[in-house]
Amino acid sequence: MAGIKLDHVAIGLPRLELAKPLFEGVLRGAVAGGHPGVPFGFLQWEFAGGGRIEVIYPMGPPDGFLHRFLERGGPRIHHVTFKVPSLDEVCARAAELGYTIVGSDRSDPHWQEAFLHPKQAQGIVVQMVESQPRPGGEMILSPRLSADAARVLGVRLSAASADAARRQWSELLGAECESSGATLRFRWPESPLAILVEVEPKRAEGPVQIEVEAARDLALPETNYPELGTRFAQVPG
Repeated sequence: MAGIKLDHVAIGLPRLELAKPLFEGVLRGAVAGGHPGVPFGFLQWEFAGGGRIEVIYPMGPPDGFLHRFLERGGPRIHHVTFKVPSLDEVCARAAELGYTIVGSDRSDPHWQEAFLHPKQAQGIVVQMVESQPRPGGEMILSPRLSADAARVLGVRLSAASADAARRQWSELLGAECESSGATLRFRWPESPLAILVEVEPKRAEGPVQIEVEAARDLALPETNYPELGTRFAQVPG
């Protein structure tokens, strides 16, 4: 299906403030929108080139899905979000390819969504959204980025099967695929972000790291960034 865009990658954290030292202090990103809410709030940061990372954080009673997510595995990457021209069409296509749609919510005519469960989607939640402008418009921030802001390139995943990766990201979600050895790179023409997949049948499926580039040395740790449960890797420009 044409017109699908990888919009952002989201990390689940217990508190929003945990992200600011990295996203604003190190990567020099700028806040691009969000709001508090129940059962969760969210905030997005934009980086050089337009790539966005979202943080979702729990609010309200301690029995919400995000509380459970954090209790099971701590802070870490939660989902990737795709904007789609027709949620009906992408859900029908998913069913044809053998996926089970979960969490479908069409109660808001301006924001209709459905999900793929990580057990079927290579270890990561996949959110698919059909959005429409709201009456009166919405507040859209135009971030003013620092000249030395880092560029977020995308997320790297581990997958057991190259065929399954191509089915999910290309056949279902319309990506262009390039291969280099055991790594597949999936790109969407309208998105600055990519998904890179390492095919390794013996390794657990799921997120490996978020990849960034910058003209300066970001001095990122070799392991997960403290308190975010996620590795951020600087790659050559």
